[in-house]
Amino acid sequence: MSKFRIAILDMYNNFPNEGMRCIRQLLHRTEAAQQVEFIVDTFNVRAANEIPDFTYDIYISSGGPGSPLQSDEPWEPLYFDFIDNLFAFNSTAEHKKHLLLICHSFQLISRHFGLGEISKRKSTSFGVLPVHLTEAGHTDPVFAQLPEPFYAVDSRDYQLTDLHPQRLAELGVEILCLEKERPHIPLARAVMALRFSPEIVGTQFHPEADGEGMLRYMLTDERKKQVIASYGEDKYHEMVHLLADPETIEVTEAIIIPTFLQRALNALREPALI
Repeated sequence: MSKFRIAILDMYNNFPNEGMRCIRQLLHRTEAAQQVEFIVDTFNVRAANEIPDFTYDIYISSGGPGSPLQSDEPWEPLYFDFIDNLFAFNSTAEHKKHLLLICHSFQLISRHFGLGEISKRKSTSFGVLPVHLTEAGHTDPVFAQLPEPFYAVDSRDYQLTDLHPQRLAELGVEILCLEKERPHIPLARAVMALRFSPEIVGTQFHPEADGEGMLRYMLTDERKKQVIASYGEDKYHEMVHLLADPETIEVTEAIIIPTFLQRALNALREPALI
């Protein structure tokens, strides 16, 4: 059985979360589906300044709490050096490294590369929300399999807007999807996913979110009270209804990360050119 090494960059800063469970669950499912073995190591980036080396085949950098704006935290230069070195490695290597950036990681890298404006939202975007594919998204090898629109779990206080076209062109970055249109609100639409290269993709939302598991979590008394207190009873019932619908989160969960992993495995299995 083929073995592949995977590094999870845990960006949750020791905060309780569902994201890490969901990522590991999808890795286990892919192992079974693809008949491979994953050797998985987790690096606690923000709380312990841990950064992986380049002996891994696939990297997944998670979401996390807090601000993605510049700080003096000691992990930041370590993390950005890692990202820069990974892009540099891929520019010359035959067998390239594959990287998925989720939510907080997506915001950090978008800021680091100067792709657009990262700013605090007027209010938190929270819930199961429709996301719209762009022209590039409709033909992307991962996103093309999604319906239009598709649904995603969104939980963010910050956003990427007002992209810099010249910088995108310089780096070859493609916009894959945008948040829902709000014609009655005179604000820019947030960018919800970017393709950085054939091997590197990032999402503003949480593609790892598990509909069934998230529904169980939302139905607990503690989480129900938290959501109603923060967002109101209508938002709570809307989210529960959408999580229970097999045509929303389960579709997104079943496509994005499994397809990302499958494409990475296919590329890694290809013999190097001599």
